[in-house]
Amino acid sequence: MENKSTRIAVIGGSGHVGLPLSLVFSKKGFPVTLIDSDAAKIEMLKKGELPFLEEGGTELLKEVKDKITYSTEHSKLSESDVVILTVGTPVDEHLNPRITPVFQVIDQIKPYLRNDQVIVLRSTLFPGLSEKIYSSLQTNGLNVGVSFCPERIAQGKGLVELPNIPQIISASDERTLKIVHSLFSAITPHIIELSMTEAELAKLFSNAWRYIKFAVANQFYMVAVERGLDFYKIREAMMFNYERASDFPMAGFAAGPCLFKDTMQLASFNRQNFALGHASMLINETLPDFLVHQVKIAHSLEGKKIGILGMAFKANNDDMRESLAYKLRKLLQYEGANVICSDPYIEDPAFAKIETVLSLCEMIFIGCPHSEYRDLKFTGQKVIDCWGLYS
Repeated sequence: MENKSTRIAVIGGSGHVGLPLSLVFSKKGFPVTLIDSDAAKIEMLKKGELPFLEEGGTELLKEVKDKITYSTEHSKLSESDVVILTVGTPVDEHLNPRITPVFQVIDQIKPYLRNDQVIVLRSTLFPGLSEKIYSSLQTNGLNVGVSFCPERIAQGKGLVELPNIPQIISASDERTLKIVHSLFSAITPHIIELSMTEAELAKLFSNAWRYIKFAVANQFYMVAVERGLDFYKIREAMMFNYERASDFPMAGFAAGPCLFKDTMQLASFNRQNFALGHASMLINETLPDFLVHQVKIAHSLEGKKIGILGMAFKANNDDMRESLAYKLRKLLQYEGANVICSDPYIEDPAFAKIETVLSLCEMIFIGCPHSEYRDLKFTGQKVIDCWGLYS
């Protein structure tokens, strides 16, 4: 296959993983078919509208939208050479991986696959699953190559990061490896080859490492605050002109759809023998409880109007999946507070404007450090800011 003649189908193409990749491949000149069961999102894309915030996404979509084929039907993938799947492995209520969704999608697309096609698995998978998928297809008489090439982008920054972040690739066989190497070389100059299980673990290690680093910062924050000390003053001192501490993160809610989930998947893979991961979960998931407890030491929350600024899981983004700001709201409501929430990026009729929160609330929690909050002027309200936005 020649680079730009490779026909690409992206299953789940309107999502946070699939859409940035589809846009980048289309811009590079590849024929792209974007397939998604969400008809409403497909219609939005046809009109040049993004279903979520993505830096530079609106402009790039307008540039390439007429070059992309859109469909809600899996049958369209039969016309492609490479099929990119963006379905990952979630965890269940017991924090164990659920592999069923991945195999359900494989079963759905199986009737439209043909020999010599290549499947690229893009989202996080439980280690060993890529090999199982390959074996399953071979057992069913399909000579389809399987590749695991994990996405590594930050939410909302995909178009910026895809050309710059090294791409890890892996494959079931040499032919498939050459195809995906050629494919991803068109969008980034840095390619790293691993075995499929090594690549699956590299993705889990990366996310677990970040989750653990955030837990360290949050634990140190709790240690300082419980003793009436300024965590961010201490942090600034330890980092100043000291390269070995340069990557020490801010404290704050470590949430979202990936880090916690992938840390628990790694724990499951290692027979639940992952003390660092489990300790990090206890620290990160209880930070909202810690903040509420600290306030309760000096203030009753019963009947108080309390504001939460920012409900997304990360700054300057509209994604609220697994956001701990919602846990914070529940805890405050349980204490009898009248909670008023605001977020400039999330459309929710129950949310108030920033001005309303500032005028009505005597206490305000920063739930997410959006840049819009940086220059706010408070008039006597108690502000609980674990992010260091005002430090």
